[in-house]
Formats: sequence, C-alpha cells, structure tokens
Amino acid sequence: MDVIRPAREIGAELRGARCRARLTQAQVGNAVGYSPSAVSRIEAGRMRLEFDRLMRFAAFLSIPPNRLTGTPVPGGVALDTVERPADEEDAVRRRNLLTGALAAGATAAFGASPASAVSGAGDPAAGLEDVLFRLPSAAPVPLARLVQEAASARADFCAARYTALGRVLPGLLAAASATRDASTGRAREKASIVLARTYVLAAELALKQHSDAAWAAADRALTAARASGHPVPIGESSRVLAITMRRSGSCTSAVRLLTKEAADLDTSQEQTGAVRTTLMLTGAYSAATGGDRMTALDLLNAAEEEADRRAAVPGLFTVDATRTQVDVYRIGVFNALGTPDEGVSVARRIDIDMMSTPERRARAWTDTARMWHALGDGPQTFAALQRVEEEAPQEVRRPALRALTANLLYAPARVPGVRQFAARTGAIPA
Repeated sequence: MDVIRPAREIGAELRGARCRARLTQAQVGNAVGYSPSAVSRIEAGRMRLEFDRLMRFAAFLSIPPNRLTGTPVPGGVALDTVERPADEEDAVRRRNLLTGALAAGATAAFGASPASAVSGAGDPAAGLEDVLFRLPSAAPVPLARLVQEAASARADFCAARYTALGRVLPGLLAAASATRDASTGRAREKASIVLARTYVLAAELALKQHSDAAWAAADRALTAARASGHPVPIGESSRVLAITMRRSGSCTSAVRLLTKEAADLDTSQEQTGAVRTTLMLTGAYSAATGGDRMTALDLLNAAEEEADRRAAVPGLFTVDATRTQVDVYRIGVFNALGTPDEGVSVARRIDIDMMSTPERRARAWTDTARMWHALGDGPQTFAALQRVEEEAPQEVRRPALRALTANLLYAPARVPGVRQFAARTGAIPA
C-alpha cells in the first residue's frame, strides 16, 4: 500500500518545485493533465492525489519520490497518511467533522475559548462545509446572550483569531438558527440579523481559506438578512456573496449585484451610507479583477466622495467606511488592473497603523506586499509581509499569503530572511 504525506505538505512541496522551475500552474497542469484551478487546489492542500498521479507531478517537476511519500510506522500504516478511495475518504472526513460539530453543539453551544485556539494550527475553515449543510443540534438561547456571543465571534475575526472563530462558528450558527426558529415578531427579526451576520463571518473565514463553503455561507447570510428586513445586514451579506461570485470568475455579475444593492440603500442614514461605501469599494475591486478600469475607478471615486461626506462610522460588521480604507482598496484596484506603479504614491500617503482592527491592517499590508512584488521589489515585499505577520500571525498563513511568500522565496533576487519566514509561516515545510 502506498503511503502519502499529508496533502498540505505535498502541496507546499509541489508549489516550491514549480516556483523553482519558473513554471505557471497552467504549464504544470498541461503537462500532467490537470486544469490550472485543480493545480491551485492541489498546491493549497485541498485536493488529494492518488499515488500514480502524484508521481506524474514528481517526474515533471524533478522531485525525488521519497519527498512526497512517507514511511509506514512500526506495526502498520498510519491511517491519516493513507490514500483512500475518494468516496471512503470523504465519508471518513464528514463523519469526523460532524462528530466534532455535534459534540460542540451538545456540550458547549458557543465553542472553545480563545485560550484553546492554537495559532496557525490547521485550516480554520476545515469543518465549515459539512456543518453548513447539517447544523449541529442546539436549543434556543436568550437573545441577549446570542447577541453577545456574535459580538465575541466578530471580535475574533477582527483580531484575526481564525482558529478560535472556526471553532465557535458551528455552535453559534446552530444556536442562532434555533433561536430564530423559536422566535416571533421583533425577536425573530433580531435573531435573523444575528444569524445573517454569523453566516457573514463564516463566509469571510471560508473566503480567506479559499474554501468552497463560502458559497453556501454567503447565500444563507443573504437569505437570513432579507428575512430580517434590515438594510445593513442585507448590504453586508450582499458584499460577501459578491466576493464569492468574483472568486468564481463572475466579476460582471458581482459588480451588478453590488451596485444594485448600493443604489437601494438610503444614503441619508449614517450607517446605511457607510454600507453603501463598502459595497462600492468591493464593486470597484470586482470590476478591476474583470479588467474594467473605467467602472473600477468610477466606483472608487464615488466611494471616496461618500467617505468624505461623513465621519467614520464604527460598527459595520467586518469593514469600516473610512478614507484610509478607500485608499487601501485603491492600491488593490491598481494591482488587479496590472498597474501597481499607480499605487505607490497611495501607499506612501496612508497610515495603516491608524486602521481600526488587526485584520484590516493585515489586509492593507497584504495589498502593499502584492504591489511591491508586482514591481519586482523583493525587500519591500518582504517588509510588508513581516508587517502582516506582526499584525495577525494567522493571516500570513492563508493560502494566498503562503503562495506570495513562496514566489518571493524562489524569485531570482534572494532576500535575506525569507526562507526562515517561509518555513515559519507554512509556505514551505519547516
């Protein structure tokens, strides 16, 4: 029986070999019979390969096979390293995840404490896909407690404590759903808002980990938000749904959804006006991703005007509508349009340290790192990545950040300290 290393370790090995060979995912995929998106999932550790297919990658990328295979432990083979048939592996994975989720729902409705969350341990969104389609059992809870626990989960997200958030979400989703179903009138509306925002957090976490669970979470968020009848959670939910659409390549549809929802909001109200600003920012980045420069810049400028018309409004669920946030999106838009040089002056004028949460500061440094990387400035790229790690150690371990780190590591110009950083953050095996 062939023994295979864990999928994430294999993915890192394949990604490193591809970067060293200066090959794209499309080039590797063409050589071994996979699409670029499949190669991306394999490198991220989200797609397992059977032994013979793995050896195709090894042969093409000149990787010694023993770097991809393990050694059986004395007395047998470790079960978690064996390549099982796909249906058996999926069944085992679902059973284990659901068992854990049900235990969480039965014994502690709102999951583990932050002290039990280990930084960088595993994929924080690993259990979401199964939980979203079969919530663990839970009883209704007092609405005040539900609101308090949702605020605590939001604090975990804003502080980039993704492991803690991933552990608490199954129980919180189950409790919010049960409370909503057991409520009537105004209490039901309020419970629907909490449920919508908890699904927003689930979608945000899944998006960060490039998990397909983002689709289900975003769709359920918008359904719950519309049931509440309140425009703010509707806007928040529309935003994460549009991001999932953009990630799947439907940039035009994402822009259409965002601009329609933005137009429906009453801008005379402070908070709904701020939500409108964030929708236009996400729309601008979505348009830029689709190559529509004119629409991207028009939406950016409109968002800037909205932000300048009112003081910063705190309390939006995951994104504040501030001038600094607009400038960070501007850098991201220029990166997406392939003109990162236009973002340099923007990056130099903003004070990222003034942004409200570690998650937002880390995302701003991420966009800055991408800008410098696109401009071929390795030292500046590395400096920005180090700032991401300082702000949010779990953010820098996201698949997209690990890929950026690996690309920097194998760039022609070597930057001192990058290899140690890559090993520490999971971009290459430690």
